[in-house]
Amino acid sequence: MTSVLSEERFHNEQAAYDFVEARLWPMGPVCPHCQAGNDRVGKLEGKTTRLGLYKCYACRKPFTVKIGTIFESSHAPLRYWLQAIYLICSSKKGISTRQLQRTLGVGMKTAWFMGMRIREAMTQYNPPPMGGNGEIVEIDETFIGRKAGRKKGVGFDHKHVVLSLVTRGGKARSFHVGGVSAAEILPYVYKNVLQATHVMTDEAHRYSRLGEIYASHASVNHSKEEYARGHVTTNTVEGFFSIFKRGMKGVYQHCSEEHLQRYLSEFDFRYSNRIKLGIDDVERADRALLGAKGKRLTYATSHNKEAKV
Repeated sequence: MTSVLSEERFHNEQAAYDFVEARLWPMGPVCPHCQAGNDRVGKLEGKTTRLGLYKCYACRKPFTVKIGTIFESSHAPLRYWLQAIYLICSSKKGISTRQLQRTLGVGMKTAWFMGMRIREAMTQYNPPPMGGNGEIVEIDETFIGRKAGRKKGVGFDHKHVVLSLVTRGGKARSFHVGGVSAAEILPYVYKNVLQATHVMTDEAHRYSRLGEIYASHASVNHSKEEYARGHVTTNTVEGFFSIFKRGMKGVYQHCSEEHLQRYLSEFDFRYSNRIKLGIDDVERADRALLGAKGKRLTYATSHNKEAKV
């Protein structure tokens, strides 16, 4: 029996470059500095020991396929990156930094940074709204982790709030929000869900006026142990939360507030590209690789609380 990980691109550096170039440059090499195309760039074969090195004859600058991607300035071999992407994409609840370190044989800081860059590749910025005519979007929030300096007490004030929007039978989109008030949650709903959508929530008062904006709004009353009433339910988004929490508690165990949104993007990506939607592990990894283009994340910004997340 053979495994996908036995394929040459995961073990041969030249094959890894060829694979990434074919995915990120489907029409041929493009200079990341001036965007010159095929007729203005050439590969420097036999003139350098650097793999995948090209020269642009328009701006006179050298480049590789790694420039302008999550791989830029990384000293880790590109084949290790492809292995890491596949492992994170094929692990339903994620893979810890320590496990990635042991599997790849790299340092802990390298494994951690690779994981954060891959989550950046999985992040979709300014996506189109969800739902639409005849579509159902379930909306709910949950609590996870502990805010810095806040001890466990009564209620959930010491925890981080996560809001998730899940299209029934479709994709998920999650946000780390400041609280559970209508003012803190509804702007995310309005921006990310089309008005022609049927929305479903629990009984929380913050959602009471959604019926005035969307095609319909129905809710279940969890306080009275009502979890489904015909097709009215939030079980889909609750199922997403169960995967997310098992991953965060069982695999990652701890996540600081400044990185929470990137971990949410990871779980959103895997859920939105799952096998039930016809996307297997190989295609999921390919989609993550395509997301690597145009996303430059430095070690400093990955630690910066003001970093774009």
